[in-house]
Amino acid sequence: MATEGGGKEMNEIKTQFTTREGLYKLLPHSEYSRPNRVPFNSQGSNPVRVSFVNLNDQSGNGDRLCFNVGRELYFYIYKGVRKAADLSKPIDKRIYKGTQPTCHDFNHLTATAESVSLLVGFSAGQVQLIDPIKKETSKLFNEERLIDKSRVTCVKWVPGSESLFLVAHSSGSMYLYNVEHTCGATAPHYQLLKQGESFAVHTCKSKSTRNPLLKWTVGEGALNEFAFSPDGKFLACVSQDGFLRVFNFDSVELHGTMKSYFGGLLCVCWSPDGKYVVTGGEDDLVTVWSFGDCRVIARGHGHKSWVSVVAFDPYTSSVEESDPMELSGSDEDLQDLLHFGRDRANSTQSRLSKRNSAESRPVSVTYRFGSVGQDTQLCLWDLTEDILFPHQPLSRARTHTNVMNATSPAAGSTGNSVPTPGSAAPPPLPRSNSLPHAAVSSAGSKGSVADGAVAAGVSKFATLSLHERKDRHHDKEHKRNHSVGHVSSKSSDRLNLVPKARADPAKALGTPLCPRLGDVPLLEPLICKKIAHERLAVLIFLEDCIVTACQEGFICTWGRPGKVGLLSAPNQATSPGGTVV
Repeated sequence: MATEGGGKEMNEIKTQFTTREGLYKLLPHSEYSRPNRVPFNSQGSNPVRVSFVNLNDQSGNGDRLCFNVGRELYFYIYKGVRKAADLSKPIDKRIYKGTQPTCHDFNHLTATAESVSLLVGFSAGQVQLIDPIKKETSKLFNEERLIDKSRVTCVKWVPGSESLFLVAHSSGSMYLYNVEHTCGATAPHYQLLKQGESFAVHTCKSKSTRNPLLKWTVGEGALNEFAFSPDGKFLACVSQDGFLRVFNFDSVELHGTMKSYFGGLLCVCWSPDGKYVVTGGEDDLVTVWSFGDCRVIARGHGHKSWVSVVAFDPYTSSVEESDPMELSGSDEDLQDLLHFGRDRANSTQSRLSKRNSAESRPVSVTYRFGSVGQDTQLCLWDLTEDILFPHQPLSRARTHTNVMNATSPAAGSTGNSVPTPGSAAPPPLPRSNSLPHAAVSSAGSKGSVADGAVAAGVSKFATLSLHERKDRHHDKEHKRNHSVGHVSSKSSDRLNLVPKARADPAKALGTPLCPRLGDVPLLEPLICKKIAHERLAVLIFLEDCIVTACQEGFICTWGRPGKVGLLSAPNQATSPGGTVV
């Protein structure tokens, strides 16, 4: 975990970092931005977002990149780690007046070398369907803002569909659209379809089929992001009220919920096999939630400010067993999602199902995920089997469990788990990056000293107070010191000091909905590096690299170990525009 000390080292922006796989390196020649490369003044602007699509063309360079900066939207050929970026010739560039693009998504199912469907959401509530290759604008949805007047926070095509897409707004509503249908000239009238705890779904009442097909009202406050499960059957939503809600998308049933430690949840993602959901938000934590058990299984503390993006790395997540790992997906998956890890995820998923059915010897499971935040830091995390399967290694060394102040045997068992001898990883890396495990794996006679130190650290963190926070607009910039890492821990009694208007969330603390910090394992990041001057807003894992972006509008490519050397000096010289860093 990164040291908390000050000085130049903490403020220095890193251009490389090392994990067990090797060296990740920033590639300056692969940086994308506005053509003039001038940092964008991001004050008051919407977050920069990046979308990728592969056009499956014959050239072998089918990757395309879309990103928004302020009022501008750019569409480039993405050359990745192999060739230098040419910013002089965007395939398409659009500048909008009176509104700003806030999010976008490609339809991977219909993308070809000649045509691609791109949805763009806007700050005034509209959604535009464009084709950046043909430079066409097909349709504009919610044009008169009769459906919703608030900012679009997230837009995504429904998995497996060529025409359905889902749009979330800061009003807390989500709408299901069909690109073939119109929106109508009058405001829609709705009829209740299904209602549950903190959500309601309505259908649109009209003589002829029109958009929206469905209206979802979820929680209180803005609906900040949603994500479909890898199989497309479930939908995870995070809201400003601090709740994660997971729905069965087709049956419109609530599968499970989780509450943040405090503040709103801002981002969400699924593990490649759909077994775990990770969230991040205004409590500066990343939280791992088990889809099968509907409970929090771990939290991670490494950020010093709000967590803006979480994402799994399907190329590093692994299931090790006696057979060599086959990285093969079906041909259809490969066609559709080659650069998004679905093929690797399928392989991982099949092995995890074997793990769940095989009672004898557990295989070695590691999920890798990352997070970026407003503290300008990138964190990488490993979720290992001692956290995922805490009931397997019931050992005598578990006498340290009481330092976690567990409220139940199940919660206690997640506190300190010892890896089984058969599942030990090869040396260079310890089996887990969780604080409790670090205590247990201490060597020999020094174990009790290390246990004491870790117990003290965990106990101190577990008593951090939920400070009173004045209601303020969620778009305001987060104060750097107003975070979990800096909250006074003088009195654990202040945990109950929550404004009475928010009584229900306060009651959730200490329950399975929102366990106390000491009730679940506390992960520490494998790496925690400051990689930008401005707050980070993008984290995407590709096969050859990791892509990050900050609010200044710079999209950075980090070459994976062994991939950096693929770009040679002649390639830079022969890049079409002769762009230099």
